[in-house]
Amino acid sequence: MDTDGLRDAFHIDGIFVPGQINLTYTHYDRMIVGGAVPQAGAPLILDHVAEAGTPSILERREIGILNIGETAEVSAGNDSHTLGRGDILYLGMGAGPIHFAAPGRFYIISTPAHRSLPSRLVSLEEAESLSLGSAETANDRTIYMFIHPEVMESCQLVMGYTMFHGGSVWNTMPAHLHDRRMEAYLYFDLAEDNRVFHFMGKPQETRHIVMRNEEAVVSPPWSIHCGAGTGSYTFCWAMAGDNVDYKDVEMVAMEDLR
Repeated sequence: MDTDGLRDAFHIDGIFVPGQINLTYTHYDRMIVGGAVPQAGAPLILDHVAEAGTPSILERREIGILNIGETAEVSAGNDSHTLGRGDILYLGMGAGPIHFAAPGRFYIISTPAHRSLPSRLVSLEEAESLSLGSAETANDRTIYMFIHPEVMESCQLVMGYTMFHGGSVWNTMPAHLHDRRMEAYLYFDLAEDNRVFHFMGKPQETRHIVMRNEEAVVSPPWSIHCGAGTGSYTFCWAMAGDNVDYKDVEMVAMEDLR
């Protein structure tokens, strides 16, 4: 694929539009990626999504919602949840239509589910964390795991985000593969004049997509996973596939990259 072909197939922009819910459906593990930006006095409701083929999106799905805006409410069924900035809400299969209130800025990930599990709000303080990398290799970072076996149970969705420490920009290097799971990334907290170079392709034939702030990308299971920015940023990762084992990866040796 050339640049246009890559962007048409894998790049997702226009996620966060005031007053709208925007969703993208990918056939990679049937993941839905999107965003909701409700306005004051005009909450948004996520219910029927034609591509899911069910009357309501959560009839046979689960969903993870990350708030990257100000503290706001999300409700489903008879339950209401207050999401601070950086909190992630999990809603299980059958939770019902979802109501988003201002002034939140909500990132949405949904995957098929085979059974109903309890909904749960996970704050940053409740997330499991893992520190990796070093300043010397420009990848000193902390990984925060929210919808993850060490925190809570889900059907197949695994979700969290990675924050970088001063001077670090590589989200991972050496690159890795995980053939049993696909992944979607949202890059955010990136200055408007900065960019992230998201690397894709097979190890012997790499490609890249240039990402702006609050844009997402689908990284298929046959593709390498790595990237680097021209400045600091945070990225939300979400995975679906055969298992929920975050460490089920195959590292790619530097000498095998082309």
